[in-house]
Amino acid sequence: MNNATLDPFLFAVFPYVALVVFFLMTIYRYRAREFTYSSLSSQLLENQHHFYGMVPFHYGILAVLFGHVVAFALPRQLLWFNGVPARLYVLEISTFVCALLALFGLVNLIVRRAAFPALRKVTILSDWALFGLLLYQIVTGISIAIFHPWGSSWFASLLTPYLWSLARLSPELSLVASMPLLVKAHIVGAFAIIAYFPFSRMVHVLVVPNPYLWRRPQVVRWYGPRVGV
Repeated sequence: MNNATLDPFLFAVFPYVALVVFFLMTIYRYRAREFTYSSLSSQLLENQHHFYGMVPFHYGILAVLFGHVVAFALPRQLLWFNGVPARLYVLEISTFVCALLALFGLVNLIVRRAAFPALRKVTILSDWALFGLLLYQIVTGISIAIFHPWGSSWFASLLTPYLWSLARLSPELSLVASMPLLVKAHIVGAFAIIAYFPFSRMVHVLVVPNPYLWRRPQVVRWYGPRVGV
């Protein structure tokens, strides 16, 4: 991605490819394979490690995503908020902690899937691919926070205009051309996850209502094949 010749494809073509794949395949999966429109819970097969993986991962990743949405939708207000150093420090530290929380939960989920034979039998290749993409994205995000700090400010100043230029169907490559390699890798990873979304268990977030974070714990019954599980 250092090569400037790749920038037009990665930041002016690939985002639209990812969005088209996302919308078309999400609709197709819902219409043709409606039963798979869920996370296919494995809670019945193992519950204790499930809790220590899913809860921190969901809370952490949702907090981080919320921060990205705020930076995209309200860049001026965010820059005003960051004008006071104390508030900037609190925002950066809290977001960093949430990213670590998401990483902790995701690692627990990966170890859980690998450590329990019953779970390995019901984990398919697309699940491992999803874990890999999410791990890549979280690790690059945390690395950016360490090596290129104050991301909430430069995101609002540079990446938000770039994303809006994509929305206007007129990508401004100059806004990302000078970005560090790590930031570029993170951007590409984000659109890769968007493209992969309809092929993974992440489609369950589109099911409404979605009270996973505040409902009481429940036991999910397994209706799949029991042979070998």
